Amino acid sequence: MNPENLLKKLSRRKFLRNSVIAATGIVLLPSAILSCKKTDDDNEVFEGQGFNEGVASFDPSQDKVILWTRYTPAVQEQSKPTIVLDVAKDKDFNTVVVSQSVEVDTNSDYTVYVDVSQLTSNTKYYYRFRNEKTKAISVTGETKTLPATGEVSEVKLAVVSCANFQAGLFNVYGAVAESDADVVVHLGDYIYEYPVGSYGSNASTVALNRLHQPAGEIIKVEEYRERYRQYRSDEQLQKAHQLKPFICVWDDHEIANNAYKDGAENHQANEGDFNTRKMSAIQVWHEYLPARVQDNAKIYRGFEIGGLVNLMMLDTRIIGRDKQLDYADYLTSSGLNSTKFLADWQNPQRTILGQEQKSWLVSKINTSTCKWQVLGNQVLMGKMFIPAEQLLLTAQISSGSTDPALLAQYNKVALELVTIKTRMLQNDPTLTAAEKARVQTVLPYNLDAWDGYPAEREMIYAAIPGKKIVSLAGDTHNAWYSVLSDSNGRKVGAEFATSSITSPGFEAIFGSNPQTITAFEQVNTLLIDDLQYVDASKRGYVMAAFTANEAKAEWRYVSTILSKSALTVTGKTVMES
Repeated sequence: MNPENLLKKLSRRKFLRNSVIAATGIVLLPSAILSCKKTDDDNEVFEGQGFNEGVASFDPSQDKVILWTRYTPAVQEQSKPTIVLDVAKDKDFNTVVVSQSVEVDTNSDYTVYVDVSQLTSNTKYYYRFRNEKTKAISVTGETKTLPATGEVSEVKLAVVSCANFQAGLFNVYGAVAESDADVVVHLGDYIYEYPVGSYGSNASTVALNRLHQPAGEIIKVEEYRERYRQYRSDEQLQKAHQLKPFICVWDDHEIANNAYKDGAENHQANEGDFNTRKMSAIQVWHEYLPARVQDNAKIYRGFEIGGLVNLMMLDTRIIGRDKQLDYADYLTSSGLNSTKFLADWQNPQRTILGQEQKSWLVSKINTSTCKWQVLGNQVLMGKMFIPAEQLLLTAQISSGSTDPALLAQYNKVALELVTIKTRMLQNDPTLTAAEKARVQTVLPYNLDAWDGYPAEREMIYAAIPGKKIVSLAGDTHNAWYSVLSDSNGRKVGAEFATSSITSPGFEAIFGSNPQTITAFEQVNTLLIDDLQYVDASKRGYVMAAFTANEAKAEWRYVSTILSKSALTVTGKTVMES
């Protein structure tokens, strides 16, 4: 079998090979096992063993949850390790519902993933993994099953994305661990593929001991595994996984920057076959972030929570996405070839989801009886249409230009556009057609988001009339609150988009001067019709809370990622009814 076919087989095989059923009665564990001490007859000394990457839980349902760990064998262990999983309703393990041997997958980097079923809804469980032979024992994890309809009046989701190890400390994960979130929704960019010294690196990276391992860009299976092990060595990420169940999807950096179904911006011809790289990345993603799916290439799936939230986790990145458009491909000596761009941009055949996923999504929404239809998007769904002349200047600055004259030009144009837009809102009769055209001639800022696939977005909106839609999104490293509207201006929902965990936002482009950042935020909030709020410089997460009457979002920010602190402040609170 050639390497590509082997990887394809690996990526599609069923990872959740361990399935255990919780007991309805109490299981009493022998005291010798509970103490995890050597007996007098056991003279063998083991070295190096342990559960060094902590524990984690994933994809909770009303009666199931996936429990995870990774075991490092002792140097003396010659045979395949035997691991025991204990699950209890109390932290002292007096009321045990599972105590069973589970299989270490030696072909999947010694990871362990167990789908525990027949649990009680809306119930906290404690769990641990142990090796009876070497006496290694993991930390005690906590998880919770999802509530059934009527069991809760509120559902709280902590929404996170974009954790670049080189950019700083994972204080946001520490804050999420200490929060009262029921579930963590991770929208991708869990790892970054870049080498040491590239994107995310800053003046503090070496001092904080945050250099990427392995040192090069990750392409092969073993390289992806080493990078995940490094990220999972972080104590704050370990704590978040230890205390909260996660529901995850991938974005691009789990594979390569600006990926799509057939390629990626950050995959070059000298790096081998892209499909082989993609399958390698998918293989390792499931080893470290297991999901309850039938096909490991298809991670879109749904969760019904308390009869209030129908959470649909999407793959807007890999499974169906056509290649992103690029303005550079439409530039001519006389400027943008707008006719050709608009024809390609509005092509109804272009897709970000793929037909199978789109049909699944529309069906799930239309058949759901939950009050809130919540989309777990990797990328922004809200429209970010900005004046064309502003877009050109922003693109030049974003490309890395540090020319002071360019920034001065941006500020001049922004002031002029803001003045015109303000006069328009005041119905100033002296405005000329040319002035109006400056703010009304708009283009999408981010063609890597849903804005690059507008026809499919309109199809989705048209297919789900009357539903309460909330989009959760990540990817941009900045915080956004937008109205979701269709091409006729009809409001169809709202978007709560989270800032990053560490990855730099617009402050990396425009500088960290508070006045410059504030001006940038104000300009864009005024000029982008659907945008209601943006924070362009802080790191944090969104706490999204849903009741029968309202959906509330709190944008919570940490004060720094350069020294350890899990304290947060709430920068913005909004409510949708």
